[in-house]
Amino acid sequence: MKNIVIVEDEAAIRENYIDVLKKHGYNVQGYDNRPDAQAAFEQALPDLAIIDIGLQDEIDGGFSLCQSLRALSPTVPIIFLTARDSDFDTVCGLRMGADDYLTKDTSLPHLMARIAALFRRSDLLATPTEQETLIERGALTIDKNKMQIFWNKQLIELTVTEFWMVYALAKRPGHVKSRHDLMDEAQVVVDDSTITSHVKRIRKKFLLCDANFDCISTVYGMGYRWGA
Repeated sequence: MKNIVIVEDEAAIRENYIDVLKKHGYNVQGYDNRPDAQAAFEQALPDLAIIDIGLQDEIDGGFSLCQSLRALSPTVPIIFLTARDSDFDTVCGLRMGADDYLTKDTSLPHLMARIAALFRRSDLLATPTEQETLIERGALTIDKNKMQIFWNKQLIELTVTEFWMVYALAKRPGHVKSRHDLMDEAQVVVDDSTITSHVKRIRKKFLLCDANFDCISTVYGMGYRWGA
């Protein structure tokens, strides 16, 4: 049974989501503030976290909580579920390492589908590595089953969404992938600016490993290409 944590300070909303998730077979814990949720994460990581941005008297408490959880684990799926629907908040949430950003007017079937999709991807980490699942492109090595990417044999800590975007680009070097292609590969539905933010985060992570990294190029008006 998968363990989900939901961090939401409005009791009625929190209990409603908990009830729905339990009916779908998940084990669920709820918290109404950042310190309690963070303490719980430090004791035991959930299989997935759903976080609101505003938590009690902390306007951006959810952002801080996301950063703390991402520091504890680069792969735990994180969904922001919030009433805040500005592009600024969406981009901030994804830059901090969230895998998905949904507003509270999202239907329950859509939310459950997003959760199921994230679990399908994270479950691949437990699959043993087989040689045919390895992709090597110069300094790049991709282990598809374990959803791990290495550059010069150094692990690049990517979220599951970022992993699938790199995989989509690198499996066919030189081919342009549109933003829609990348959305399909990562199983997310977001706007173009959100895809751009993901690509910027990916580049930054590779550059931290190798200051000369330049394998992801922008093809203006079309999308992105792996150029190695």
